[in-house]
Amino acid sequence: MATSEHDPGRGDSSGREAARPAGGEPPTRSADPALDHALLFEAVPVALLVLSPDLVIRTASDAYLRATRTLRADIVGRSIFEVFPDNPDEPDATGVRNLRASLERVVATGKPDPMAVQKYDIREPDAGISAFVEHYWSPVNVPVHDAEGRLRYILHKVEDVTEY
Repeated sequence: MATSEHDPGRGDSSGREAARPAGGEPPTRSADPALDHALLFEAVPVALLVLSPDLVIRTASDAYLRATRTLRADIVGRSIFEVFPDNPDEPDATGVRNLRASLERVVATGKPDPMAVQKYDIREPDAGISAFVEHYWSPVNVPVHDAEGRLRYILHKVEDVTEY
């Protein structure tokens, strides 16, 4: 299980503008200013990755780290496609192409983009850097806008459906 680490790129309760999902009303501030939003986000039992609009990983929930067999310190600050490339042993792999297209639609339209189930193999850390394991995912990409409507982040939510 990944350990929590402070990531200065995450929002907190310091009074910065609240982010909101596309099309949603601005959220109200928490009645409890002592809430640790970063800790709550990391603990949420949903596999979530936070990307910047230029597709750099900002943070991830612990559930995402477990599902993808990664560590927060190893992925934050890197391009999603550097961290999660296509399986080099599968020349017809479409994971990167399909995910890039979905993320580009989110940036272009400012609207959520649910994807069909995707075959997207991930590295198996115990088997070496070139060992990939077959996985199927049900992803949804959701824009997060600030109060002025500017795209601040993209939430990349995945569910591992390999066993289904």
